[in-house]
Amino acid sequence: MYTNYIKNNYLNDVSKNFLAGLVTAIALLPEVSGFAIIAGIPPLYAIYSSAITVVILSLFGGRPAMVSAAAGSIALLLTDIIAKHGMGYMIYATLLAGVLQLIFGVWNIHKLIDYLPKSVMQGFVNALALMILIAQLKQVPHQSLAAIVMVVISIISMYLLPRWFIKTPPALIIMAVSIVVALLFKGSFEDIGSLAAQSTITPHIGLPDIPLNIHTLIVIFPTALCISLVGLIESLLTMPLINVMTKTEGNSKQEAIGQGFGNVVTSLLGGQGGCAMIGQSVMNVQSGGRTRLSTLTSGITLFIFVFAMKDLMLVIPTASLIGIMITVSIETFDWKSIALNKGIKLTDLSVMLTTVVCVILTHNLAIGVFLGVFLAIIYRYIFNVKIN
Repeated sequence: MYTNYIKNNYLNDVSKNFLAGLVTAIALLPEVSGFAIIAGIPPLYAIYSSAITVVILSLFGGRPAMVSAAAGSIALLLTDIIAKHGMGYMIYATLLAGVLQLIFGVWNIHKLIDYLPKSVMQGFVNALALMILIAQLKQVPHQSLAAIVMVVISIISMYLLPRWFIKTPPALIIMAVSIVVALLFKGSFEDIGSLAAQSTITPHIGLPDIPLNIHTLIVIFPTALCISLVGLIESLLTMPLINVMTKTEGNSKQEAIGQGFGNVVTSLLGGQGGCAMIGQSVMNVQSGGRTRLSTLTSGITLFIFVFAMKDLMLVIPTASLIGIMITVSIETFDWKSIALNKGIKLTDLSVMLTTVVCVILTHNLAIGVFLGVFLAIIYRYIFNVKIN
């Protein structure tokens, strides 16, 4: 009887993580594709890059269930170098960024995160939650009336379905139903195919045919440094949130080194850089993901989409994903950080809001965090006010 209990629990855990991985893989598609277009990268190429990153970090990262892929924050950093020098230099920049992250990881750079004020970390989380929300809301005006109805129904379903379907992630049910609806009413909904290019992907091992000299290093170093810092900041600040949600502790040093290794491997396979993605990480955990199996399933699913089931991937309506991600942004936002009636000090609130505003305006996490810390230092050493 005890053996059956252990067996049933094990199978239940495997099932939860597997289903969470499927949900997360599909949820990655619109964000990865959307930011790829902004950066000048073929969307299918970005999905391929994400598949590599998710698999590598699921095996070597320090935080099980945290999702790392071709994040929008990294894609935005690639825009300039791609426009001026092409994809080849972008791949070299990703490689160098990975090497820098490996060095930073060995040097225990993760320990610096411990010195960040709580209000700055709350600002980081809230900024990303708002950026997820803004990104979704920007897509709504371009949707048909039927698609807007699907968005609303998806949001409502995310809260109602768990009452009746305890073991199945609501997002998976919503996406399955939305695909059927989209197939029945062809042309009524924008789908992933509107974002992802209809091209094919040919994997290759090796670096671009670009001379690796001082000139190349000068071109790629600024971008590589930004990728390495932003990637580590986003990953190491996402970890505490996932730690709280899962009530377990990740390994920050291993995560920093894993991020570096992930970017090195991805670049050697011709992919773009990536880092942890807070929205998809939250969705993975909310859907039942707790172990490395969930993220490994996501990565393998993305590979299957790209190389074997591209047609199915392309018909997924974006409306259902918009609704799902809106609920994720709501759940991600730290509402306690703005509850003045709960004893929040105005100085702490101002530091949090400074971080949020700077991240949203610059689309650069490193700048937002730096300015938040800078304001906290001013309060501490000029006005002698301690910031939590």
